[in-house]
Amino acid sequence: MLSLANGISLARIVLVLVLILVKPLSITFFTIYLVCGISDVLDGYVARKTNTVSSLGGKLDSVADLIMVLVVCLLLCPYVWPGLANEIIVWIVIIGLIRLFSLLVVRAKHKTFEILHTYGNKATGILLFVSPFCLAYGNIHINLFAYILCGVASMSALEELWIHLSSRDLQAEKKSIFRD
Repeated sequence: MLSLANGISLARIVLVLVLILVKPLSITFFTIYLVCGISDVLDGYVARKTNTVSSLGGKLDSVADLIMVLVVCLLLCPYVWPGLANEIIVWIVIIGLIRLFSLLVVRAKHKTFEILHTYGNKATGILLFVSPFCLAYGNIHINLFAYILCGVASMSALEELWIHLSSRDLQAEKKSIFRD
């Protein structure tokens, strides 16, 4: 079902792919990036307000988020990677493996694709979203920011994995291990 909210998510995917053609950390990059961030908030809001919330919409939003993270990480890697401590690089790989394992658990148990919209995942997403701005305009130590981001990302990845491993049924609407 193509709804306005799903159209916003699809537009975000297209815009993120356009970022590949733009110079990282330029005004054009940040303009497109900001529109992508606004669309990430807007798609869910529009879906709720127009009563068009759907499983497809949630999955489309997750795919758009995943593509955005991968593309932005790829683009910013040359700017960030040389300054990162080795243990942070290893930590990032471990977080990625936990997230991948979580997706594989969902696939094996429920025969679907699902990334939960937990509070932890939202906090991780916000930190990831502000990271290019901090890199370009902030006077923040890259490793300190990376430790904070990896700490939050680790907790949210482990929480999501725990939810998938410990539940019998798919808990697509579960916001936290501390809430039903």
